[in-house]
Amino acid sequence: MTDTLTIRCPDDWHLHLRDGAILKAVLPETVRHFARAIIMPNLVPPVVTGADAAAYRDRILAALPDDALFEPLMTLYLTEETDPEDLVTAAERGLVHAVKLYPAGATTNSASGVRDYRRVQGVLERMAAIGLPLCVHGEVTDPAVDIFDREAAFIEHVLDPMRRATPGLRVVMEHITTREGIEYVKTQGSDMGGTITAHHLAINRNHILAGGIRPHYYCLPVAKREEHRRALIAAATSGDPHFFLGTDSAPHTDALKEQACGCAGCFTATNAVSVIAEVFEIEGALSMLESFVSLHGPAFYGLPANEGVIQLAKGAAVSYPDRIETAEGSVTVFDPGFPLHWSLSGREMNSMSQTKLSE
Repeated sequence: MTDTLTIRCPDDWHLHLRDGAILKAVLPETVRHFARAIIMPNLVPPVVTGADAAAYRDRILAALPDDALFEPLMTLYLTEETDPEDLVTAAERGLVHAVKLYPAGATTNSASGVRDYRRVQGVLERMAAIGLPLCVHGEVTDPAVDIFDREAAFIEHVLDPMRRATPGLRVVMEHITTREGIEYVKTQGSDMGGTITAHHLAINRNHILAGGIRPHYYCLPVAKREEHRRALIAAATSGDPHFFLGTDSAPHTDALKEQACGCAGCFTATNAVSVIAEVFEIEGALSMLESFVSLHGPAFYGLPANEGVIQLAKGAAVSYPDRIETAEGSVTVFDPGFPLHWSLSGREMNSMSQTKLSE
């Protein structure tokens, strides 16, 4: 029976770190396991220019624990006023690795997102020309569309028309939650990828609603039926290079989660790798773990896989903290609802290629 695993150090291709006191508290939870992460730009105000991204990157690096090896891969928040020249310059400097599309009003801090997709077509065409990926929050915001159907509607009415109108645009459909999302991504070419979260592999909508409302399972896109969770698991464990890990770890203080109109997001940075390893073992797919968490993402983004490794050990159920304390309040750690037996036993970073910014 396998009781140890050594895999290339993973990367997180969708991560929220917030800013200020929360950033300082949650960043160590990520760097314990991950060598790099695509950093979401939905701060208040959002990260919309190259200068914004550089300043945010500096704050992240300043918050790193001593001797930590971690590379934040910055993104820009796409708005209808995005300056394509600024975007191209930031990408050419190696500062920005993707651009994030939030449909306006779709999720946390998305009010500055896109309402009229025709107004960003020129930016998308410039991105296609230089190979800069677009990361999409794949939900429509039309109140007439049921919240459980918004991902499928986005594919039909936004994503597929956008891709047809912009040949060559590299797109990541982030935090896929439906069978329809999986089927769409896996039938596309190598310019399409999809991230899957640890929490969507672990929970379905019953976890949020059955027996009472559980706010720490509420996220956007919202967890769906069990049949959709099974489709996500099948994709993640298949070895298909279209799919890779993006945790969408999203810290909110308990005070903001546990109220009449609570915030959306699951904080999984602390135990995401353990959750995924447990799911993969249950499926008899531990041999596919490294591909999903360490290899497919770098390949899509045109980056080398990490040279270093992490060691995972299987033993008695792992005890993770219930909460991470911050100066703004406590942040509850995601509970998958089943015991976790795989834990980090070591990390060795032989080398890691850091992005160099031109002077």
